[in-house]
Amino acid sequence: MPKPQLARPLVCVVDDDSSVRESLPPLLMQVGYAVRVFASAEEFLTFDGIAGIACLVLDVAMPGLSGPQLQLELARRGHAIPVVFITARAEDDVRQRLLAQGAVECLFKPFTDTALLKALALALGGH
Repeated sequence: MPKPQLARPLVCVVDDDSSVRESLPPLLMQVGYAVRVFASAEEFLTFDGIAGIACLVLDVAMPGLSGPQLQLELARRGHAIPVVFITARAEDDVRQRLLAQGAVECLFKPFTDTALLKALALALGGH
């Protein structure tokens, strides 16, 4: 009898930059993650599978709700999802503030595939 296949951890990418939404899924799927992408925090909040998300890759600065505002809204709604922030603004004080607010990591764009995969492994406890 075959072993049941374990579900792949779901990683959601929320970024208004289409190049990020197009480039990250192939990398993440190649290493065994299931992936969903969203162009805005508002679009993400309409997703009915939020409870099943293993990790969020979240842009800091987006039109409408920002990444940090989305993180606070999810916490307010009782969703404790590990967050890896990504940002084009390489300001260390922003990074320190986000880490202090509970982010697993904050990567400055452009980041390497290795840096992202390392952050996701940390967020998922070594998955």
